Amino acid sequence: MTEVKAYAATSPTSGLVPSTVERREPGAHDVEIAIEFCGLCHSDVHTIRAEWGQVSYPLVPGHEIVGTVSRVGKAVQGFTVGQVVGVGCMVDSCRECGSCLEGFEQYCEMGNTGTYGAVDRRNGDTITQGGYAKAIVVDENYVLHIPEGMNLAAAAPLLCAGVTTYSPLRYLDVQEGDAVGVIGLGGLGHMGVKIAKGLGATVTVFTTSAAKADAALALGADHVVVSTDAEAMAGAANSLNAILDTVAAVHDLNPYLATLARDGALIQLGLPAEAMPPIQPGLMIGKRLAYGGSLIGGIAETQEMLDFCAEHGIASDIELVAASDLDAAYDRMVAGDVKYRFVLDVSTL
Repeated sequence: MTEVKAYAATSPTSGLVPSTVERREPGAHDVEIAIEFCGLCHSDVHTIRAEWGQVSYPLVPGHEIVGTVSRVGKAVQGFTVGQVVGVGCMVDSCRECGSCLEGFEQYCEMGNTGTYGAVDRRNGDTITQGGYAKAIVVDENYVLHIPEGMNLAAAAPLLCAGVTTYSPLRYLDVQEGDAVGVIGLGGLGHMGVKIAKGLGATVTVFTTSAAKADAALALGADHVVVSTDAEAMAGAANSLNAILDTVAAVHDLNPYLATLARDGALIQLGLPAEAMPPIQPGLMIGKRLAYGGSLIGGIAETQEMLDFCAEHGIASDIELVAASDLDAAYDRMVAGDVKYRFVLDVSTL
């Protein structure tokens, strides 16, 4: 075992405090990564504050990891020391079920192993610990290549926010000229705009705040609709082929479903903590609409997304934070005071 510096939560109310975490010695198929940057995801906040259920403490969060390979196991084929790599939201899965064999490890029928807070499949007594740390050891099958030339800090959020929006757009086979709506303009929403534009779509952003209109247009959106404006929503009726809903607060989906054209689909990405208002079946039946959900992406699809973003010059809009400012950054995330993702500079640990 190797002990490395980290920042961890020790209780739901402790905040993030200096700590250490033990990393295993690299096995035959392991890659050891010296972490340089780690994105801050809103799910980190929910998890360490025990808002999504029971947590095993101490817990080191972080699943948007970018760094440099420092050691590799003797059987590793795809990575060498010095390469820039990434690790996203999962570090293992059963590798045997239909989903895993088809490249959808995120939907592993036995449950994928999260990068932090999950029972380690190698050692059932160990809880995985994430990327707010100086180093991590991950099986090579769950490590990604970061394309040359990408800004490493801005690439980190792609490993969660990027693939979470890319995957449903690919599933829906969004093509050049399609019309895509994005509900919400936060960490997920701003990536949805950029990736949909990269695919050649016309993009409409739905926001409750008229003040966000200029920001949405600056990101590449073609249209902005203030969702509290009934006249504006009526004007968008039957205009969209697909919608990504990135909002994690409770809201009524029916007005957005009305903006879909026949055979359109709304994909839920945000995860509200409470039940949503019911969907009106008539809206769905009358235009053969679909309502679905999507969870991150598989390993191959995540690599595809990274390569796509590199080719199209897409990266997350970020603000770098030091380790000592993590708690303040969390409070700002909860308040919606970030454009659009925080990234931890691991050199400050």
